Amino acid sequence: MEREESPYEDTVVKIYRCAKVVKGGRRFSFGALVVVGDRAGTVGIGYAKANEVPQAVEKGIKEAKKDLRKVPLTGRTLPHQVMGKFGSTRVTLVPASPGTGVIAGLSARAVLEYAGVQDVLTKVYGSTSAKNVLKATMDGLMKLRTKEVIEQLRGVEVQPVKRW
Repeated sequence: MEREESPYEDTVVKIYRCAKVVKGGRRFSFGALVVVGDRAGTVGIGYAKANEVPQAVEKGIKEAKKDLRKVPLTGRTLPHQVMGKFGSTRVTLVPASPGTGVIAGLSARAVLEYAGVQDVLTKVYGSTSAKNVLKATMDGLMKLRTKEVIEQLRGVEVQPVKRW
């Protein structure tokens, strides 16, 4: 069985194990948190459960591919600072100068790298649960707007802010 070549790469952020106690012992099931992206402005996240890890990962990848979204980038970084929110989690994403790299924890790093961001600073406030951090990071990325989009929405030319 040939697998078709996909432009998307995927990574497993976290595997969750759940145990149900039954008459004969424990019955385990697994959940997989997955990120899929092309490292060029498209990224998606997926979470799926199954009785075995490989099946959970496969279902998670399928789910993430259904959730693919475009992220506006400015070169190697973000167009502006933004805060993403999900539940009690707050993730601040700050554009950084070239050469900085992705300064982020495991969950936020996965989303940002697979979205194609190469220079960014992040800070997570509140809950640091992997699911919440992923969703908050995605929320922040979805709030991003490029200069051109803002100009078009407002019908005026946006002047860059002079920093001393």
